[in-house]
Amino acid sequence: MNEHRQDKDQNNKPNASFENSGHHGDSTGEINTSDISPVKANSSQRVLIVTAVDAEKDAVLRGLGDTAAEHFDVIAAGVGPASAAAGTAATLAYAVAAASTRALAQGSTAPSPSDVAQASATSDGPGPLAGAVSPAYMLVISAGIGGGFPGRADVGSLVVADAMVAADLGSQTPDGFLSVDELGFGSSIVAADAELAARLRHELQRAGLAVSGGTAVTVSTATGTAETAAELLRRVPDAAAEGMEGFGVATAAQQFGVPALELRAISNAVGPRDRDAWRIKDALDALQAASSILREVITS
Repeated sequence: MNEHRQDKDQNNKPNASFENSGHHGDSTGEINTSDISPVKANSSQRVLIVTAVDAEKDAVLRGLGDTAAEHFDVIAAGVGPASAAAGTAATLAYAVAAASTRALAQGSTAPSPSDVAQASATSDGPGPLAGAVSPAYMLVISAGIGGGFPGRADVGSLVVADAMVAADLGSQTPDGFLSVDELGFGSSIVAADAELAARLRHELQRAGLAVSGGTAVTVSTATGTAETAAELLRRVPDAAAEGMEGFGVATAAQQFGVPALELRAISNAVGPRDRDAWRIKDALDALQAASSILREVITS
């Protein structure tokens, strides 16, 4: 999600949830776990789609159609990388807990805390929870609307990212910005599932939708100047889209050993803030169209 708000008299009027906040909506980020039943969470072939606000969630659900519940859980986790990570992790943890409860009911032995701790200490997996219990989800997708870098992702088009990067996670220095990677404090990059990303882009193109690859940058403050846009491109030369949740979603998925994708529908150009140029409705329509293709790609 990229930060927006529109005047009420604009012709391209978005869903009301986008009007009530400078962050695309007034979503609290609270996850209703009653929407994720133990039966749903039991399937290893399910996909979790994480949006920021209800308008994006609704667009995804419209695209998935009546059969969405067979393979997908869609949540609105809130705006920004922290809410996105927390909401994603809470949903994945709930699914793992449900799987453990079923295993106990069926006479299996759930892993003890010491077993999980030992596995975490010796595992080469992507996160401390990876492998503790078989994952309830085969894939996690961060989906929503956002900004596109001019010449790389036009307004109204789609981006299926090759990687999710926390572009402003690091430190300012007298010599410029240093990422957490350069500081030695971890990584600001989570790679997308390359095979699924390529397949989804191919199928979107076959359906006649404009789509590109590249990196999706995650920021906590949406870009509003040409200078900031140029700085982001200096940090991430292959940046195609800007959002506020992708890295958070991908990091949470990584902790559970689940692959991730990011799907962005472009509502505006990354650069100087120009509300008259925003096309939120068009972006939501593109997100809906992409979600219908997503259903075919994931479930076929």
